[in-house]
Amino acid sequence: MSMIKEFKEFAMKGNVIDMAVGIIIGAAFGKIVSSLVSDVVMPPIGFLIGGVDFRNLSIVLQAAHDKVPEVAIRYGQFIQTTLDFLIVALAIFMALKVINKLKRQEPEPVPAPADEAPITPSVDIQLLTEIRDLLKDRGAS
Repeated sequence: MSMIKEFKEFAMKGNVIDMAVGIIIGAAFGKIVSSLVSDVVMPPIGFLIGGVDFRNLSIVLQAAHDKVPEVAIRYGQFIQTTLDFLIVALAIFMALKVINKLKRQEPEPVPAPADEAPITPSVDIQLLTEIRDLLKDRGAS
């Protein structure tokens, strides 16, 4: 089998295509959530704690001078990214919860009541049991 044919079979499998669609939609969803966090959630939080813009929070290790750029730990951006992640994780969790609820649940097997009469064996089983008993009796005598 040629390599191109193998690759074509691999690429056209349903799982690969489904995964590609999921990645594309996930990337778009990530952009929406990032915008939600940075443009809707964080400004009121920053306002409530004194007008702080989280993206600008940093610890400057070395100030910029001449042609040397500033060296800083940008923990505000880290907080922003962490909130992005938490909101995405929560949204995915809620979506999966809804999907699992919508899936059809298989009915659980109903146990037979204990007071039912025992099941009688089929005719074949009865004949085989009689033959076995007769052979036992013959061997004992």
